[in-house]
Order: sequence, then structure tokens, then C-alpha cells
Amino acid sequence: MHVSKDDYLRSVKLKLALLGDPAVGKTSLINMYTQHRFSSDYQPTLGVNIIVKELALKDINTYVRLVLWDIAGQDKYDLGRKRYFQGILGALLIFDTTRDLTFKNIELKWLKDMKDFGEKDPVYILIGNKIDLKDSRLVSAEEGKNLAEKIKAIDYIETSAKYGDYVEIAFQKLVYHVLFKLGFITDISLF
Repeated sequence: MHVSKDDYLRSVKLKLALLGDPAVGKTSLINMYTQHRFSSDYQPTLGVNIIVKELALKDINTYVRLVLWDIAGQDKYDLGRKRYFQGILGALLIFDTTRDLTFKNIELKWLKDMKDFGEKDPVYILIGNKIDLKDSRLVSAEEGKNLAEKIKAIDYIETSAKYGDYVEIAFQKLVYHVLFKLGFITDISLF
């Protein structure tokens, strides 16, 4: 049975971004979320990659069209990247738990750019990716939680894009919190 947006009380389009240094797993997280697959062949994103996923949220009678912006992390895209932040309602701020610099750059670069060039007061979650690489880990869960609190992220979630651990939860939580901020949900504690 085909479900269309006409079957729902409301329909909304959300622009969400994945932000972080090169090779933290932004593209892999999107691929796991949208296609339930992982590729170990690293191909850097050139500029931006835009992926659309449609969700039928029966619990709130809302049809959601997610427009996911996978924004390149390489420094050579710094100047052009600024225009991509316009219209972003929410973001996953992603670092690699095996590389300390990617963790530091969340606050120094990615959060700053999102606030400087994006919409006023966006919703964001801090993501510590690559938890499957336990033996190489440099950033602890406690450090991640502390940073999330410091930067006022709505949550800190650790993921493995390789195995899909907590990927669905991260995206779902972001979507529901953006919908709450927009007034589509009146009680976020249910989600």
C-alpha cells in the first residue's frame, strides 16, 4: 500500500545538516540512515551532497520530507560552505571518537559557523561516531557529554555508522526536536 502526504494531517519539509571535519563519518551516517548500508571505501564529499528521505510519522499524523545536507569538511570549502547554512533547522555535529582534533573543532569551527551563518537558534545534537573502534578511542563518553552540555546540544549520542548503532535514534531525536520547536509537537518528553 502506497502512503502519500495527502494521507496525513500535516506535511512539512525540514532542512537538516551533518557537520564535522573530513572523514568523521557524515556520509556513512546518512547512508546507514537512508539505505541501511555501509561502504568502507572513503570518498570525500565535494562541496555538499543533498539527500532526501521521506518519513510518515503516524504518531503525530505528519508527513516529513527531510532534506539532508552532507556538507564537506575540508578547509578548501570554508568560503563557499557558508551559504549552505541558510535555512538549516537542525544539525548533527559529528566528531570521530578516535581523533581528538575533530572533537575540538566542533566548538571552534562547526558550531560557530552554524550559529554565524545559519538560522537563529537551530536544534543540534552532538554525535561521537566510530564507537566500534574501541581500541583506538581517544575521546571518552564523559568528554562528549560534557561538551554537549557546554554547547547546549539537546543530547549527546554515540554512534557506529559501520554497524548502525544508534544512527536511527540520532536522526529520529533530531527530527522530533525540530518539529517540537516548530510547534508540530506540544510535549517532547513523549519522544
